[in-house]
Amino acid sequence: MTDFPKTLNFNVGVLGHVDSGKTSLARALSSTASTAAFDKNPQSKERGITLDLGFSAFTVPLPEHLRESCGEKQYDSLQFTLVDCPGHASLIRTIIGGAQIIDLMMLVVDVVKGMQTQTAECLLIGQLTCSRMVVILNKTDLLPSDKRQVAIDKMTKRMHKTLENTRFKDCPIIAVAAKPGGPEAPDTDEPQGITELIDLLKAQSFLPHRDPSGSLLMAVDHCFSIRGQGTVITGTILQGSLSVNDNVEIPALKVTRKVKSVQMFRKPVASAMQGDRVGVCVTQFDPKLLERGVVCTPGSLQTLYAAIISVQKIEYYRGALNSRAKFHITVGHETVMARISFFNRVLPANENGDSKPTSQEQSANSFSFDWEFHHLDEHLTSQAEGGKGEPQQWALLEFERPVTCPPLCLVIGSRLDSDIHGNTCRLAFHGKLLEGFEDKNYTETALPRLKISKDKQKEGAVERVTDDYTVIGRNLFKKETNLQLFVGLKVTLSTGEAGSIEGGFGQSGKIKIRIPEGLKEETKQLLSSSSKKKGKGGSKNESPKLEEAKPDAQPVTIHLNFKRYIYDPHKKMVQS
Repeated sequence: MTDFPKTLNFNVGVLGHVDSGKTSLARALSSTASTAAFDKNPQSKERGITLDLGFSAFTVPLPEHLRESCGEKQYDSLQFTLVDCPGHASLIRTIIGGAQIIDLMMLVVDVVKGMQTQTAECLLIGQLTCSRMVVILNKTDLLPSDKRQVAIDKMTKRMHKTLENTRFKDCPIIAVAAKPGGPEAPDTDEPQGITELIDLLKAQSFLPHRDPSGSLLMAVDHCFSIRGQGTVITGTILQGSLSVNDNVEIPALKVTRKVKSVQMFRKPVASAMQGDRVGVCVTQFDPKLLERGVVCTPGSLQTLYAAIISVQKIEYYRGALNSRAKFHITVGHETVMARISFFNRVLPANENGDSKPTSQEQSANSFSFDWEFHHLDEHLTSQAEGGKGEPQQWALLEFERPVTCPPLCLVIGSRLDSDIHGNTCRLAFHGKLLEGFEDKNYTETALPRLKISKDKQKEGAVERVTDDYTVIGRNLFKKETNLQLFVGLKVTLSTGEAGSIEGGFGQSGKIKIRIPEGLKEETKQLLSSSSKKKGKGGSKNESPKLEEAKPDAQPVTIHLNFKRYIYDPHKKMVQS
């Protein structure tokens, strides 16, 4: 291995609305085109838009401010790897895939059109995945030269206003013309503002946190075979590191392969680590089987049929988030449909009767099977009066097909089937994957551990009194209900007495209720008057007083409240 100059790799995501000029900008910036670069996809060439994550790079001498922060690690050049993310909607999943490896985001905006739907979506994805951004106002050559500066200033002001409530408040905004005259124009016109942009990128660069430890996870964006050598996989290392002679697993194909050689931008290296963009040659397999996906340390990834995630709604999403609804879930490098069920926590009361989670429990990404939860029909958006933000909530995702992903990864839920051109945000919620279920029969093996309850109420009426301690109730259950399940449950009467269900009475779903403290006098009167009103019994001179006193005797109602755990196979009823 030759000892070539040490290069620090810095990943810059190029995101923006379709046709904002992202690829032209990457091309203008770039000197070394990597294998996947510049709309290599035949479908993309025809449509003139990027379909997959194109990668290209350019190298500059290491900026002074990085020399100090690098310490021992002596780099002498800085390589910007440009990850050109597609801008059109159906491919938002590709963007989310690319966004996990991005150190700095370049949001490309058409200076004439300003913010568009996808620009806003890219901004949201940026907020979830990245801490720094530069906004580029492209296509300034389309502005009439006498009004150019005024228009640029106006759009710069508008962008600052848009960003003021995001994590990118006060981020730098720069105007360029990446391809004067548009994509069809000859390459004679020099791009404008590119040198200034390179200077800005150098100034914005920092020493990214790279950790070689832990298991390998590499995002693959391209795969091809070289005769007599093996199969080459290109991509970016998301976590861990990789060396020649390592064994790696391709989970999608359920096979393990040996690493024969590693290259970084066409130069051979012995190893690579998190954040590096690499080509890895492994022993032969059919490249068509893995165009995109992940490669990892054998056995390190889970393949999940369902998962529990933390949930936060994306504020610009206008739709409702209902339990049992289906969403497109992007997790790891896959997008798959899943059914969602929301739930929140039932907090145990402490000595003072307050219920507050401890600070450890309150962290957004904590979860325990020991906790009690409550089913939600829909995601709660804000807390009761005085609360700040939305209350902590979780969701169970049940995937339509199994997905392979690393633990604790970012999860994004969206409705990618809504109108591409409609002016609405299709990203609905985001969260972290907290628990995964790898067993196909998770509904029987894992879900019963999940204590999510639903409150149930039933109401019926007292039909008659048998003695001071017993009444017969009706309308509480259907004829076919198995009343044995309800024996022993507590009920209350609308007049205040508490009792419990002793069992069924007759065949029509009526029940016998025992009142251990006995019925109150008023209740007995009420019940005798309402039964006498039916015209049964009593001599002519006995009842008129009662009936006059109570012309509208209200029936006495019976209330039964209990909860049931959704995933309890025995469907037990529980009362607090």
